[in-house]
Amino acid sequence: MSIKPDHWIEKMAREHGMIEPFEARQVKEGVVSYGLSSYGYDIRVADEFKVFTNVNATVVDPKNFDDRSFVEFKGDVCTIPPNSFALARTIEYFRIPRDVLTICVGKSTYARCGIIVNVTPFEPEWEGFVTLEISNTTPLPARIYANEGIAQVLFFQASEVCRVSYADKKGKYQKQLGITLPHINRS
Repeated sequence: MSIKPDHWIEKMAREHGMIEPFEARQVKEGVVSYGLSSYGYDIRVADEFKVFTNVNATVVDPKNFDDRSFVEFKGDVCTIPPNSFALARTIEYFRIPRDVLTICVGKSTYARCGIIVNVTPFEPEWEGFVTLEISNTTPLPARIYANEGIAQVLFFQASEVCRVSYADKKGKYQKQLGITLPHINRS
């Protein structure tokens, strides 16, 4: 596997719709930066959030998730309560090639504030808006700025294609269009 540079990312975005919308430069004046970087792409967070709350005293269960655990919020600035988290989605829609795997890591601007972004890898032939988990690890409220950078995606291209892609196995989070809550497939 090799990490892919900016010119490969730009070509794949423009010719194959790998990232839409695509920003071909780093936008950084007055915002948390986003757009194409040397060996990755800085994604933006949309203005839709699901902020975790314990108002209903539900149990967090990935096999039977209670959507009442979240309060929906739409706006330019989302405040995450202390020691809590929010789910959000990217502005960008991704179409990952069959010979590519991505890893997504949080931006240092947020990390230095105790805000951690968790995203699982984008598997070969996965597509959709990315659901982001944004954790506030501090004892204070934390602000997240919509339409600005939140994390960086690194693209790794394999020397040969995988036998079974995410599309082949009909992955449960394929082509997600909004913030997608955890669920399991039931037969």
